[in-house]
Amino acid sequence: MRKKVIAGNWKMNKTPEEAKKFMSEFIPLVENSKNEVIICAPFLDLKCLAKHTKGTNVKIGAQNMHWEETGAYTGEISGSMLKSIGVEYVIIGHSERRQYFAETDETVNKKIKSALENELKPILCVGESLQEKEAGITNKVITNQTRLALEGLSSGQVENIIIAYEPIWAIGTGKTATSQDANNSIKEIRDEICKIYGQTIAQRVIIQYGGSVKPENSKELFSTSDIDGALVGGASLKPEDFAKIVNYNI
Repeated sequence: MRKKVIAGNWKMNKTPEEAKKFMSEFIPLVENSKNEVIICAPFLDLKCLAKHTKGTNVKIGAQNMHWEETGAYTGEISGSMLKSIGVEYVIIGHSERRQYFAETDETVNKKIKSALENELKPILCVGESLQEKEAGITNKVITNQTRLALEGLSSGQVENIIIAYEPIWAIGTGKTATSQDANNSIKEIRDEICKIYGQTIAQRVIIQYGGSVKPENSKELFSTSDIDGALVGGASLKPEDFAKIVNYNI
C-alpha cells in the first residue's frame, strides 16, 4: 500500500523569521503523523528550515531549480546547492512556473534529471487549464505532460518521483475537483506510467492531488483509490490548518 505524502507549497510567502515561527508551532502538531510531511519554501528560508526540522518528521523542499550545476545563470539555484543545505525535495513544473516563467516540458525533463542526479526527489506537477478542461482534453494534456517529463528516465528513477496532479483552474481559486474526478485523472496518469514502465512501477509511484485542498475536503480526497496525498497551497501557510490536513487520519 502506498504511503500518503502531504506537501505544503508556500510559494512567495514567509521570511526566515516567519518560517521559524511557523515550524515552532507546526512540528508539535504533526509529530505523531504516519504520513510523510514536506514543506516547500522560498530559497531564502531553506537553510534555516532544514536546520530547524533536523531530527523531526518534517522534510524540506525547494520550489524550483536549474538543470545546470554551475554557470552564468543569474538568479538561479542548482540541485547540488539545494542538496548541500539539507533540502530533500524540489517542485518541478508547477503551473505558475509554466505560466509566468516560460517553463516547458523540455526544461521540466532536464530539471527532473538534474534533481535525480543530485539525489533530490522531484515533485512533478501536471495539470490542465480551464480551457483544456472545457474542451474535454484533460486526459490528453496530463498524460502528454507526464510522458514528456519522464522521457529518458529509468524505472528506478521514476520510482523516486512524486507526481502532483494540479488542475490549473483549481489552484488558489477555491474550486476543487470532485474526489471522483481527481481520482479518475490520477488513474489516467498512473495508466500512462504503466504503458511505459509496467504495472509494478505504476503502482509504486506516489501521485498527489493539488488545487484548493483544505481541512474540510482532505479526508474525502485521500479516501479514494489512487490519490496518495496532496500538494497544498494556501492552507499550508497556517500551522493549524496544514496540521489538520496532515493529521486527517488521526
